[in-house]
Amino acid sequence: MSNFVVSARKYRPQTFDTVVGQSSITTTLKNAIKNDHLAQAFLFFGSRGVGKTTTARILAKTINCMNLDDSIEPCNSCESCTSFNEGHSFNILELDGASNNSVEDIRNLIDQVRMAPQVGQYKIFIIDEVHMLSLSAFNAFLKTLEEPPKHAIFILATTEKHKILPTILSRCQIFDFHRIKIDDIVNHLMKIAAEEKIKADPKALHVIANKADGALRDALSIFDQIVSFSNNEVTYQSVLDNLNVLDYDYYFKIVDIARNENIAEALLLYNTILTKGFDGSQFLVGLSEHLRNLLVCKDQATVELLEVPAEIKEQYIQQSSHSSQEFILLALDLLRDTEIHYKASKNKRLSIEITLMKLCSIPSTLKSKAVS
Repeated sequence: MSNFVVSARKYRPQTFDTVVGQSSITTTLKNAIKNDHLAQAFLFFGSRGVGKTTTARILAKTINCMNLDDSIEPCNSCESCTSFNEGHSFNILELDGASNNSVEDIRNLIDQVRMAPQVGQYKIFIIDEVHMLSLSAFNAFLKTLEEPPKHAIFILATTEKHKILPTILSRCQIFDFHRIKIDDIVNHLMKIAAEEKIKADPKALHVIANKADGALRDALSIFDQIVSFSNNEVTYQSVLDNLNVLDYDYYFKIVDIARNENIAEALLLYNTILTKGFDGSQFLVGLSEHLRNLLVCKDQATVELLEVPAEIKEQYIQQSSHSSQEFILLALDLLRDTEIHYKASKNKRLSIEITLMKLCSIPSTLKSKAVS
């Protein structure tokens, strides 16, 4: 049995150009290296799975590369790059702030900072989850960060910038990593699917990207899971089944039913949704998102805010043209009120059923207002 390597590790970016969705940051770092304007301390901030540690490693490898050319990408063949790739570089040290957060751990790091690099120009210290350091550890680290040796560069990574001392923040160049766009995640997954010779439906990859909520690592983990589940063929249905996601069609049907004021059909469709094992709160969130997308389609300038497959986008535009803005806004207000009181409700099913009845009554309310 061969050793399986998860996609998040197998396809981890090795150069700045292969980092997904953070081009503004990678371009800035490359220009800093090219113009010899490197800071001695960086802080990479962002949610999980957006490339903070990956970018830190690429930056560390690049600034010590011995054959750096105009592309400002590591050569992967010099002594420094080779030792880094093989995992035994003495010039790049990684510290996990969550498990090494005491003063003693920081003192050990400071002792290593004093030693000059054996190969290359710099000694780089990557501290992940730096916000987990204790207050005394931060204070012990502060002096070194304020006046580091010329050969030392610190790269701090965190998901919670507000927990870091302002005195530490003021000594760092701060880079905010944003959540990765759905289209960027989909394109990356399509490349991996092609590389692995896996059949993948773009609609299915959109659902995976949406579920990942801007975290590429999460998207890759979900992708591996679906590939195992569906035997190397990622279909739209297999993703819906595996991730317990409601199909877009249900929301399109609910809105059409509400516009036609068919209360009985709305209740029957919601019963079908519950029978399939979906949760009421999940349905509420999904329907609110659907109505938001319809509102976005009301203006050609905002259609680009819609992060769905092309064929689904056409369905949204078509349904939006048949739904008045007043209907959508009243429906959103109704769903917002239901979401607020849903958790406290003793009869959750009845709560949503009443909401659906009111949803089907909106067209009549709008007609009576127009007459009066």
